[in-house]
Amino acid sequence: MTDVRAFQRTTRQSPYKMRLVIDQIRGKDVNDALALLRFSKKHAARQIEKVLNSAVANAEYKGRASNEPVDVDTLYVKHAVINEGPKLKRFTPAAMGRATPIQKRTSHVEIVLGPRAVRVKPQPKAAAAGAGAAKSSAKGSAKGGAKGGAKDGEKAKGAEKAAAARPGTRKKGA
Repeated sequence: MTDVRAFQRTTRQSPYKMRLVIDQIRGKDVNDALALLRFSKKHAARQIEKVLNSAVANAEYKGRASNEPVDVDTLYVKHAVINEGPKLKRFTPAAMGRATPIQKRTSHVEIVLGPRAVRVKPQPKAAAAGAGAAKSSAKGSAKGGAKGGAKDGEKAKGAEKAAAARPGTRKKGA
């Protein structure tokens, strides 16, 4: 299956606020992205969730049309961008009879889904795993002994410095 796309044009939310949410879902699996968007408090999450659901529906439709099975669990967010849409220009009253312009920004949402390749994990050999565990435990005990001695020495030096730094132990002439 090839990539599927979904768009939403002129969403009434600023691109800056939308990008904060879209950055969180880029590269994630579709199910993870939908879960993240569903429990987000941001208004932008609702708009992006609609587009993501539309992209999943487009993938299912394309699979039915080409007679290919589509597993939604293998889809991931391959490309997700927020572009700036047209600005709605308004004016608000200001002091001394003037008017100041307001730009109500809009966004274009674009999401592309693609199938993630299913990875097969190789089975580790039992003999290699056992030898590796023995080596790591030997290294850990050797490192632990060296660190322990260094820490004791550092503690003693730290205690001497602390005693020298106390206000009552310093000489007034020095």
